[in-house]
Amino acid sequence: MTPTSHEPPVAAVTGLETDADFVGLDEQLDERELAVRDAVRRFGRDQVLPIIDEHWEAASFPWELLPGLAELGIIGTVIRGHGCPGLSRKAAGVVGRELARADGSINTFLGVHSGLSMGSIDLLGDDDQKQRWLPPMARLAKTGAFVLTEPDHGSDSVSLETSARRDGDHWVLDGHKRWIGNGDTADVVVVFARNAQDGEVNAFVVEKDEDGAHPAGYRPEVITGKIGKRAIRQSDIVLDGVRVPDSARLRRCASFDDVNRVLAATRGGAAWEAVGHAMACYEIAADYARRREQFGRPIGGFQLVQSRLANMLAELTAMQLLVYRMADLAERGELSVAQASLVKMTAAQRATWICREARDLLGGNGLLLSHHVARHMTDMEVVATYEGTDSVQALIVGRDITGMSAFT
Repeated sequence: MTPTSHEPPVAAVTGLETDADFVGLDEQLDERELAVRDAVRRFGRDQVLPIIDEHWEAASFPWELLPGLAELGIIGTVIRGHGCPGLSRKAAGVVGRELARADGSINTFLGVHSGLSMGSIDLLGDDDQKQRWLPPMARLAKTGAFVLTEPDHGSDSVSLETSARRDGDHWVLDGHKRWIGNGDTADVVVVFARNAQDGEVNAFVVEKDEDGAHPAGYRPEVITGKIGKRAIRQSDIVLDGVRVPDSARLRRCASFDDVNRVLAATRGGAAWEAVGHAMACYEIAADYARRREQFGRPIGGFQLVQSRLANMLAELTAMQLLVYRMADLAERGELSVAQASLVKMTAAQRATWICREARDLLGGNGLLLSHHVARHMTDMEVVATYEGTDSVQALIVGRDITGMSAFT
């Protein structure tokens, strides 16, 4: 749509022009954390935003962004050694925030590759396995996926049915997985399956061969028709007699408790992403209100619009305070599961509201991809679902409050 005198130019509503850090929380960042923030912000502004609408509408992944993403030096985030940067929890959170501020699909790609796939290898693999897979993944020479969720077991992932059967010096994997980010293209796929012998959950790395082909029996199909996160490929995967050598079994994964170690280490990422989406939508709405004219003057001069913007900023600031506190607790190893659940639930609820308020404030223009709000709003519907829905997070917090589990 060609801008008119009544429609703000796209450059004015990119979501990166207005500072949404109202109480100056980023002043707590040290020199390295600030450098990471600024580098990722520039990457989002200069490389992601100019192309993402086209890819989002076409439901295609922007592979052309990977060289620039690799150059940021953030792959592996908090992992130390093996070519990874060893960022602080706060810096890792800011990475997710700034990527989501540009686009949620790119942030999901990094979260799956860096947080879940690489994080699984770092936490559950032995030294040889880490050295084998982490360095090329840190360079993005190889991409990763995390294969846990099943069609009948989303939030109830502890009940997974995919099986692993020992056959000599190999394992045979059978099962069905769903909603797997990067699942059809990843070079290094971490699959969680139940050991047929003892019933415990183990982790296995399924790799492409030198010709870039998945092993026999690994059959991914990209899920289509999504209303959000359209630029990230998520797959339905059938595992039909997939054979992997015993050397591909991650040595430190012997139960679902070990899977939870990975999930606990990455749980805060969804909350930081929610903050990024909310920041973008608030900034777009505030900038739009200053420029959009109705009834002879900018709509930002009307009391109702100012009240809405003030409430959006108040909710956003509360979210920012929560994720900063969460990062501090995580850095000290003091973050509990219930605390992380409370932050994720609160951030998802408030960010979803902010994105919807921004969409409404922009009126019809809020429906256009060129104004970005619709993309953030539908992406937030996804964020509110993965890493545990609001209802699941509420039950985790409720269990902590009462000492009674309401899951069964």
